[in-house]
Amino acid sequence: MIVFDGHNDVLTELARAGGRAAAGGFLTGLPGQLDLPRARAGGFGGGFFALWARSDGATDFSALGPEYDLPLPEPVPEPQAWEMIRAQADTLVALEEAGALRICTSTGQIARARDEGLLAAILHLEGAEGIGSDFYELEELYALGLRSLGPVWSRPNAFGHGVPFCYPSGPDIGPGLTERGRALIARCAEMRILVDLSHLNLAGFRDVAAISTRPLVATHSNAHARVPHARNLTDEQLRIMAESGGLAGVNFESTFLRPDGRPDDDIPAAWLMSQFDHLLDRLGEEGVAIGSDYDGCTPPGWLNSVDKLPALIEAMERHGYPAARIERICWGNWMRVLAETWGESA
Repeated sequence: MIVFDGHNDVLTELARAGGRAAAGGFLTGLPGQLDLPRARAGGFGGGFFALWARSDGATDFSALGPEYDLPLPEPVPEPQAWEMIRAQADTLVALEEAGALRICTSTGQIARARDEGLLAAILHLEGAEGIGSDFYELEELYALGLRSLGPVWSRPNAFGHGVPFCYPSGPDIGPGLTERGRALIARCAEMRILVDLSHLNLAGFRDVAAISTRPLVATHSNAHARVPHARNLTDEQLRIMAESGGLAGVNFESTFLRPDGRPDDDIPAAWLMSQFDHLLDRLGEEGVAIGSDYDGCTPPGWLNSVDKLPALIEAMERHGYPAARIERICWGNWMRVLAETWGESA
């Protein structure tokens, strides 16, 4: 079974290691959770490769109590964010030039990459801090292959407000999209760029739903009804997504999977399958996929790098999922929603 994945942060890992100059490490092996040798071993066919402007410092998960609301890093100034984002895009181009993957802008290109044994990469922007008010940077990234964008990471920016790392909590935190944020969503609709709802607060989510005529997608988000973390989607949000023909990619992050919200990789397969079950119940057979968050999360120990993906397939089979459902979750559902979003003819 080949897996198409809704989110990874390997470009952030490569940026820490030296960016474009370190791209060769992806071909031979990296210390994180995703590289080419392990991708091939695990049946990873590609997915969304995120550009992200990281803040100075790091969110500290080391001393969490049973309830927590972690302070978020400071916003990144627009010029600094653009410099980081553009450099990460150059790194993805370098990986394409090295023959590790192909940057794809259609499902036909994704299928051809799969047939040729190449990873299929969707260029995705996680948090639009580097995008100016005239959207020039958006146009430049689009020319490089950008076809997916999340207006915010969890920190607020000029476009809207994200949800913090807070447990127990819901996403009804703060105001909705700014005027600039609404303009960005409208521009993405014109360009047929997928808008990612992961990290966006409830008011912003509702604003996107009111503007968008495409399937509503959360590339790497789980079900709040199973784990009451602010980053997880409520049943109200899932209902709105289902009405649009939308999709959620199940995230492997421990704090979104464990009922106690702890950053602990001791997570039985049953807890992960509980997320799949709930999302399938709310979104339907065509509305659930995978959004691992590799290189940006603490996954279950038995699923802690991309070469372990066959263990997830085995867990689905043990759970009683038929082969056709597993194929849709691993591949087909992403192809459906991408084709609809990108305006491809049936």
